[in-house]
Amino acid sequence: MTLFADTAGERLDAFLARQPGNLSRSAAQRLIEEGMVTRNGVPGKKNDRLSVGDRVEYTIPEAKPVDIVPTEMPLDIVYEDDDLLVINKPKGLVVHPAAGHADDTLVNGLLYALGDDLSGINGELRPGIVHRIDKDTSGLLAVAKNDYAHTMLASQLKDHTMARTYEAIVCGVMKEDCGTVDAPIGRHPTDRKKMCVTQRGGRNAVTHWEVVRRYKGYTHIRCKLETGRTHQIRVHFAHLGTPLVGDSLYGTAPIGARHLLHCKTIRLMHPVREEPVAFDCPFPSDMEEWNQCLPTAPTTSLPASCCPP
Repeated sequence: MTLFADTAGERLDAFLARQPGNLSRSAAQRLIEEGMVTRNGVPGKKNDRLSVGDRVEYTIPEAKPVDIVPTEMPLDIVYEDDDLLVINKPKGLVVHPAAGHADDTLVNGLLYALGDDLSGINGELRPGIVHRIDKDTSGLLAVAKNDYAHTMLASQLKDHTMARTYEAIVCGVMKEDCGTVDAPIGRHPTDRKKMCVTQRGGRNAVTHWEVVRRYKGYTHIRCKLETGRTHQIRVHFAHLGTPLVGDSLYGTAPIGARHLLHCKTIRLMHPVREEPVAFDCPFPSDMEEWNQCLPTAPTTSLPASCCPP
């Protein structure tokens, strides 16, 4: 497809993302990285700044056939009706198939349990998946059982009316009782597996946090997100110098450890009944063991909550 730039100074990836055809910015960046986009006949870079009249040509490769095998697995179902499913995802479970991990994901388990009773609006690789959490993050995940429910839930994510509360244990003792990290997050410049706080190309990211309990050398925290960037809580607390316990990517934990992060509550508007519903799940055993075995640090009483509702 051939396009001509109509605005000076616009980034190449942003230009592609605003064209008709529902190409997301991340999808546009992947096309650029794969050499599928040229600017005036030369392979483009995602941060190229366009001039009016620049000729932009791109090719979207044909989709490869997808064969997701339904797989029997135990699912911890917190809630289910005809439109909505809420799962308590265990640590170590990938949410949906991706490069290098095609099988034994939550999607494989959902297809076995529900078959076609899942939304299809998010593509073949992510049936029912409205949002995701990292492989080694445990906790609540909302799943849509039809396209209407998916659209309604996705709009709540977009306008921040779906509230998710995470709890984590971080290295170090937080001095303040609560706070907000307002720091943009983007891809790490040298390690493509990592994200980082960066002003160059970073996207707005805001995390509100409060102390639940202080230990000697560690802090149990509660977080609420205004945004949903990749690895947001992990990146923000590493940026503060207090990485999550067990985080081998952003902290000093050995490879193979799991970061202690758990999505404990979700509050949302039911996608069909249009009434508020809330769900809560207990800590997994590894986080509960940490809470029980760590010596408590001397502390003053904490406020009931200083995170926004």
